[in-house]
Amino acid sequence: MSIAGQILQLRNSLPQEVSLLAISKYQPIEALQEAYDAGQRMFGENHIQEMAAKAAVLPKDIEWHFTGHVQTNKIKYMASFVSLIHAVDSFRLLREIDKHAAKHNRTIDCLLQIHIAQEETKYGLTVEECRQLLATEPWRELKHIRIAGLMAMGSNTDDMAQVRSEFRRMRQLFDELKVAYFADEPSFAQLSEGMTDDYLIAIEEGSTIVRIGSMIFGERQY
Repeated sequence: MSIAGQILQLRNSLPQEVSLLAISKYQPIEALQEAYDAGQRMFGENHIQEMAAKAAVLPKDIEWHFTGHVQTNKIKYMASFVSLIHAVDSFRLLREIDKHAAKHNRTIDCLLQIHIAQEETKYGLTVEECRQLLATEPWRELKHIRIAGLMAMGSNTDDMAQVRSEFRRMRQLFDELKVAYFADEPSFAQLSEGMTDDYLIAIEEGSTIVRIGSMIFGERQY
């Protein structure tokens, strides 16, 4: 099926409250343009400079999401246009994003990345670290970032019961933090989880953004 066909099929199958984020890293401009022409407006990239290069030549109404690990020395390349940063895992990083957003008089939405997978990874807050960050760090003083929700990746496993359990715990954490810290902030509304292999389970467990790459574009062109 063509890229346009996959986009339309996916969009028609998703609940109204769930957004489709097309993961377009390593894909050529032509592939993104085809998805755009089919109505897709949200694209996710893992490399800041690649995203900036694409943003420079593609239509300006695209909503760019950064889904990779954020290197502080490269935030400046996306601060003027990025819509949502998915993988924020420290107060230090929030503060750095805030600094660069201020230079462009913008407020950048951010998701706190939670490490829920039963495997080693370098990035992501534990549940307790997330609670501690919100309870003790002066994040409310940052005027150019907005914490818009949480992001997680399920375990890389064929055990879908385990993945479902992880996603369910994420929804419980989201609800807990919403009540404790964001009850009066409607912008805290996003739960980014679910990829090509597990997005249907993620939706059932409360995801509001699914991150789909290979199902749309096929294998990546490195």
